[in-house]
Amino acid sequence: MNSSVNLIVGAGFSGSVIANLIANILNEKVLIIDKKDHIAGNCYDYRDNNGIMIHKYGSHIFHTNSEEVWEFVRQFTDFNQYMHKVYAVIDGIKTTIPFNFNTLYDVFPAALAKRLEEKLLSNFKYNTKVPILEFQKQDDEDLKFLAEYIYEKVFLHYTTKQWGVSPSDVDSAVTARVPVYLSKDNRYFQDKYQGIPLEGYTKIVEKMLKHPNIEVRLNTEFKNVEKDNFKRIFYTGAIDEFFDYKFGELPYRSVNFKFETKTCEFYQKNSVVNYPCNYDFTRIHEYKHYLDDKSDKTVIAKEYSESFELGKNERYYPIPTEDNIALYCKYLEKAKTLENVYFLGRLGDYKYYDMDKAILRAMQLFNEVKNA
Repeated sequence: MNSSVNLIVGAGFSGSVIANLIANILNEKVLIIDKKDHIAGNCYDYRDNNGIMIHKYGSHIFHTNSEEVWEFVRQFTDFNQYMHKVYAVIDGIKTTIPFNFNTLYDVFPAALAKRLEEKLLSNFKYNTKVPILEFQKQDDEDLKFLAEYIYEKVFLHYTTKQWGVSPSDVDSAVTARVPVYLSKDNRYFQDKYQGIPLEGYTKIVEKMLKHPNIEVRLNTEFKNVEKDNFKRIFYTGAIDEFFDYKFGELPYRSVNFKFETKTCEFYQKNSVVNYPCNYDFTRIHEYKHYLDDKSDKTVIAKEYSESFELGKNERYYPIPTEDNIALYCKYLEKAKTLENVYFLGRLGDYKYYDMDKAILRAMQLFNEVKNA
């Protein structure tokens, strides 16, 4: 690879951040390709003919505690002060998720809720999050009852729908994302910085890639690009696909969104409502809530989880079981034998990343390459 041009595969946040940094800081040429017909990857959004900003691949809420990430992203956008809240329908009652003290009083009679609250506060610190599987390890009969209730009503069926396996077969890093929150804070995230970009996520990526050193080619497959003419290759696609599935396919969960336009101002009172125990879909998104879009219509998306099948749907979530991580490590060891080829992003690292973590990973990788 003697050329001065860098090839980046994937125009989502991971690829676009590293493209921007290489173009700006190293003043090197970048060719960024994507097999999709748009930039921004799964963060892609657009305004529909009703003037509503639609998140094509499910709701994306930006949140971070990283000053470094926040300052980097703020170069390309301003954010509103949206703080994400999620509701769920439990026993026909619409209440807040994660399960917290407000949920407790929503779903139980006041006397029982008060007794459970007192026992929780005597056993756990206020304002802490307890992973659901850890919370089940209780001796007190009331707390055992509560743990089983939350497991059954909030966690079990939702997790089974989302991951296609029982919760006991899901990695603890995943189950920890669905905690019991000993607080009255209804926000889904507690990060210092939160919000929705005022012009959308696609516009952020567009601005990142607007640089004389960067060329973007969409509808372009990596296999159709000559690989030997680049200084470095940064690959954000699936690492098993890069190696032509030499050791076998890495499993993923996929998601199918069914969009519906409704002739009403709002369909639900919140942007996301989960349905842990009812219906085949996991949740309903309503996009007008994010940027307070004005329209006499609204757009919702029902989210259905499904297995990833090559050629049929998109990879969304790596499934971090012990066997799958072992398989990924085989590919990782193979990747280490390549010179000037780097893997990153959800698919390249076979790891679930929130947007801020994907950005931070790209920034850190850039610094490694810059200082090499």
